[in-house]
Amino acid sequence: MTGGRGEVVAVIPARGGSQGVPRKNLRRVGGVPLLGRAIGSAIAAAHIDRVVVSTDDAEIAAVAREWGAEVVDRPAAISGSTASSESALLHGLDVLGVERGVLVFIQATSPFIDPVDLDAAVERVVNGDADSLFSAVESWGFVWRDGLDGAIGVNHDLRVRPRRQDREMEYLETGAFYVMDVAGFRRAEHRFFGRVGIAVVPEHSAIEIDTEQQLAMSSALAPLVSPAAPLDVDAIVTDFDGVHTDDHAFVDQDGHEFVSVSREDGMGVSLLKEAGVPLLILSTETNPVVTARANKLGVDVIQGLDDKAGALATWAGRAGIDLNRVAYLGNDVNDLGCFDLVGWPVAVPDAHPRVLASARVVLSRPGGDGAVRELAERVLQSIDRKRKVS
Repeated sequence: MTGGRGEVVAVIPARGGSQGVPRKNLRRVGGVPLLGRAIGSAIAAAHIDRVVVSTDDAEIAAVAREWGAEVVDRPAAISGSTASSESALLHGLDVLGVERGVLVFIQATSPFIDPVDLDAAVERVVNGDADSLFSAVESWGFVWRDGLDGAIGVNHDLRVRPRRQDREMEYLETGAFYVMDVAGFRRAEHRFFGRVGIAVVPEHSAIEIDTEQQLAMSSALAPLVSPAAPLDVDAIVTDFDGVHTDDHAFVDQDGHEFVSVSREDGMGVSLLKEAGVPLLILSTETNPVVTARANKLGVDVIQGLDDKAGALATWAGRAGIDLNRVAYLGNDVNDLGCFDLVGWPVAVPDAHPRVLASARVVLSRPGGDGAVRELAERVLQSIDRKRKVS
């Protein structure tokens, strides 16, 4: 939103150190690094012109660039646990040479920031409705403090219990984002100044991750609140058992093993091959059934793996494929290493709970009953959309 007020710059401070949750900014929610989620929300906001990550960490800087952000190298003097967010913001503005306009301060620890809320907040500062503004949720909660002689009511008289509709609504700061006039922020050197506004956001966006438990809760919530994104990838890698099959095996009296597969999946693989999308099957076991199915499909297969993630990284490196552009379809805990490597971890709906919590996408069709076909169709739809746009 460039114009008379200058450009709108989003700055995301992301230190390498974290006391409560190690490497917190790179931990995944719904298969996406927290930093990637923050960058994605900012980029998707129509009114934000630039997205910048301020960091002291090389790995965080690399991830920031992968997700499309600019990077400002933060000095060690303002990168410790006691350094204020304001110091990182001011340093970032100085490096960027931004003297006027609108600053959007986004915290990666809030995984569910809606770009629509960012745009609405920016508009209010641009229009002069507020000089500085923070995200908050509505609250009617009774707040208490533990005193020497027992609990003390903070925002209420403990002798009176008014009904919700008879109480004055309050607001709880979420910490997800703050929007402010750049010139005013530079003068105040603090995020709250002038006429302070409140940007009311949905309750689910109030989650701020400071503990492992909050991270787990956010991962469980992600499939319910995160919109399904187009599956835009350059390659697909899959597990075999529980993905191409229903995870059952039939064994005859001579020890021969049989599995059930889907003809739909076979057609999906054929369509992907026609579109030029590389496919690979990885399997922990060495089994003639896997070999036969891979040969039937005409795709590469690597079996007998103790380290599936290592094999995946080697294959992608030799093929010159960016792992961030790979979809990996799995169902059990031995797929989690591969989930951590790729940009698109995908799970079948009956996968292990830990796999479901780590997935960026959860399919609707189970393994052996069209899961591979569903993934193929979503990838092909993304390819078709890109072709139409170009």
